Amino acid sequence: MLGHGAGGGVDSPDLVGAAEAARSAGLNVALVEQPYRVAGRRSPAPAHQLDAAWAAVVLQLREGPFRELPILTGGRSSGARVACRTAGETGSVAVICLAFPLHPPGRPDKSRLPELDAVHVPTLVVQGENDPFGTPPASSSRTIVRIPGTHTLKSSATVAAAVSGWLPTAGLLSRTR
Repeated sequence: MLGHGAGGGVDSPDLVGAAEAARSAGLNVALVEQPYRVAGRRSPAPAHQLDAAWAAVVLQLREGPFRELPILTGGRSSGARVACRTAGETGSVAVICLAFPLHPPGRPDKSRLPELDAVHVPTLVVQGENDPFGTPPASSSRTIVRIPGTHTLKSSATVAAAVSGWLPTAGLLSRTR
């Protein structure tokens, strides 16, 4: 289950690449559009509303088409933050963060690292080498892959390669079949 960033939809190149990699590995994929985007609004809802909407979709998938399947959650930028904040609540077995916004540009004092550190399942962060939002550090359960680019991660093929390379190392493929 992958969600979009604050300013875009589920058709961003990095989400397309991640979804292609997951499908190629035999995983089912749900691309989730947040309610504010469905309603035609451009500005994201407050974090608690984004998180509640996300958790509700995960619950529906668990009770329906993804019944008895492990759920991997993730997204790009704001969607990555939502996936991190809700990973425990949703029972996510892993998290994929595309362009995680570690801090607002030029404001490293406003770190969002606690959102990533709260995730206790295998986590992949794919980050542009020149992302003005910063790059989080690796940890025992967090893999960082830096690719050419900035915060936009325009190459779906490069993102797909990063995700494809990580999925087997995270132990996810054996759980899904």
